[in-house]
Parts: sequence; structure tokens; C-alpha cells
Amino acid sequence: MKLYLSGLVAFTFGNVSGIDRDKSLVAIKPSGVPYKKMTYRDIAVLDLKGNKVEGSLNPLNPSSDTKTHLELYRNFPDIGGVAHSHSTYATAWAQAMKAIPCLGTTHADFFHGEVPCTEAISDSSIIKDYELETGRLIVETFKSLDPNDMKAVLVACHGPFSWGRDADDAVEISIALEEIAKIAFHSLAINPALKNIKKSLLDKHYLRKHGRNAYYGQRD
Repeated sequence: MKLYLSGLVAFTFGNVSGIDRDKSLVAIKPSGVPYKKMTYRDIAVLDLKGNKVEGSLNPLNPSSDTKTHLELYRNFPDIGGVAHSHSTYATAWAQAMKAIPCLGTTHADFFHGEVPCTEAISDSSIIKDYELETGRLIVETFKSLDPNDMKAVLVACHGPFSWGRDADDAVEISIALEEIAKIAFHSLAINPALKNIKKSLLDKHYLRKHGRNAYYGQRD
């Protein structure tokens, strides 16, 4: 509901999931159910192989993107939630098959560098097992990236996925991603010659909020 109320999705677009690592169980939005009609009883609960474990409670099919979520959980062991939207600006960058450049400190507060875009998925992957192969495409894109520092990706011709410590955090990252996608679009419209900010400024803003010695905000 937070994804829907944030304005990032329309109709039944998008999905969110969360994982209980101790029990290896994933809860995910049902496929094609209007957000306004959804209740907690509609949420599908699955194991990491995609088998429904609460079938008596929920007869509904899980999100069509379930295999993508599961592949991320299997390969990114520190994440606790995944969100996928079709938000306007982030999806526009994905459809343009362009990474979102880090042009300023608003971006650097959330993402340690450019938000990457995958390659276009191959025909063989589409035919083979589309949603699973989408997850594998994301994992392949991150072979030299740390998913703990870069908590989002653009799937070429498709849209954005984000993740965080839990489902709520994943949605927060989606909201931030849409905002920085919008700012980058307008910044480049004003000055098409813009380049990424220098690394020292990127590191300062990202690490003061997310680094080992972070000092942004309050500490208990």
C-alpha cells in the first residue's frame, strides 16, 4: 500500500516483497489484485524455491515477478525486502537503456554512484524463463557492484527494482530513486554537458550517511 500511496504505481503495477531469513520465507504481493482491495490475507507466502507455504490462507497467485525477487534474495544475502515499480522517471531511464548519472549530492545521499542499467534481455532468456532470467540479469549486472552500496537497478526496457533491509525500506529506496531520476532528467535538460560529480564529494555524502563512521541523523 505504501508503494501505491506514494504514487509510484498505477492500477495493479508493481510489487513488493519481504523475507524472513531465519525461516527462509518470502511474503509477496499477489498478482493482478488492485491495491485498494488488498488485505494481509491476500499476501502470498513462499519458500525460496517459490513453493507456496500458506495455501490454505491465500489461494491467490503470487506476483508474476516472484522469480525475480527470489533470485535477488538467493544472491544478495544481506537484503530483506525488494520493490519493483513502473514509476515514470526511473522507467523512462530504463526504457532509454541509460544508467542514472550521479550529478549531485541528493543522488549521493542514497546511491554510491550511477544507478546501473542492465543490458537488454536476450530472446533466449525471454523464452527460457523470463522472470528468473530477469533476476539473473540483475545479478550479472552486479558482479562488480556491491548491492549494499547500490540498492537499485534499472532493468533495460522494463523498469526499476530496489531493495533494502526490509520491505518498507525497499519502498523508501524506490521513492528516492524516482526523485533522483527526475532531478537527473531536468538537470540534463538544463545542461546536457553535465558529468558525474567528483568522487570526493560522492564519497563524502554517501559515507556520512551510510559509512562505518556515519554521522548523519541521530544515534541511539
